[in-house]
Amino acid sequence: MRFAHNSERQFAKLLDFYGIAWEYEPRTFTLEVDREGNPAQAFSPDFYLPAQDLYIEITTLNQKLVTKKNRKARRLRELHPEVRIKVLYQRDYLSLLVKYGLEAPSQLADQLGEPQPLRLEPDRAGWVASDAQTA
Repeated sequence: MRFAHNSERQFAKLLDFYGIAWEYEPRTFTLEVDREGNPAQAFSPDFYLPAQDLYIEITTLNQKLVTKKNRKARRLRELHPEVRIKVLYQRDYLSLLVKYGLEAPSQLADQLGEPQPLRLEPDRAGWVASDAQTA
């Protein structure tokens, strides 16, 4: 399978290792249409976890793209409140890599400080990640 980014490939390896069924970009949601009714903005979350009925979007890039993905996830929740989506941020993603042995903690400590445990928790906007520093 071809992934758009290495972070997606690593996340898929982690899911496979733990026997978690997943689909890669299985659905594209139309978020906005033009005057003729054609899609003007769409969103294809990176992963779908069928057993959890949860979409995962991984964002490990620059802040401008993080803001754009947050906007898309928020719009998806507005249009489809029944769809559960979780945006996995860079710190959360790196914490998972360290926790499950895909990265050495020392390599990441210089960049972001010590990785913190990741917890998925429901909130008003959907499923969010929290770490020990923000919980």
